[in-house]
Amino acid sequence: MFYSFVRIVARAILFLLNGNVHYKNRNRIPKGNYVLVGPHRAWFDMIYFALGASPKKFSFMAKEELFKNPILRYILVHANAFPVDRKNPGPSVIKTPVKWLKKRSLSLIMFPSGTRHSQQLKGGVLLIAKLAGVPIVPAVYQGPANMKGLLKRKKVVVNFGDPIYIDRKKRLTDEQQQLVLSQMISRFKELDDELDPSYRYIDPMKQKKK
Repeated sequence: MFYSFVRIVARAILFLLNGNVHYKNRNRIPKGNYVLVGPHRAWFDMIYFALGASPKKFSFMAKEELFKNPILRYILVHANAFPVDRKNPGPSVIKTPVKWLKKRSLSLIMFPSGTRHSQQLKGGVLLIAKLAGVPIVPAVYQGPANMKGLLKRKKVVVNFGDPIYIDRKKRLTDEQQQLVLSQMISRFKELDDELDPSYRYIDPMKQKKK
């Protein structure tokens, strides 16, 4: 109930701030649970992913420091977030999302790169999807990378791709991981090209250093 309320509020706020959002190929999203992944390009792109895939509800990871504030902790917990120690990630990073994907009607949003300032993908998402027995759904966000651009009502587009399935019977070797991660990178590129073949993501932090 709380998640649904937050989603309504988030949709209303984003509409007031920007209102220029477009969701493409939502018909590619499978039924049931899945892991929604994409390159991390704005601190708010996760919100657009969740809204675009609505009415599906999602869980997500949040750094454990955010849970120290009791008010914020209440909001995060009831919005299906779980804490992660980024410096020393423990077994819960895998166990919690796998358990929720199996036993709750909740999908998971993850950014395989882990940060907006790196495009190098990590294999944790593959292990979670394999253990939970759910597909990986690639998606891309094209739009403003900061609040300033959002307020200027620059166009926001989210494009969803076809699911990627991982064979649960096969061992997830390093070689297999690299193959799936390469496939994921290719899917991101294809989804970007569907929207705009000339699109290139530029890290705002790197722009500031120039």
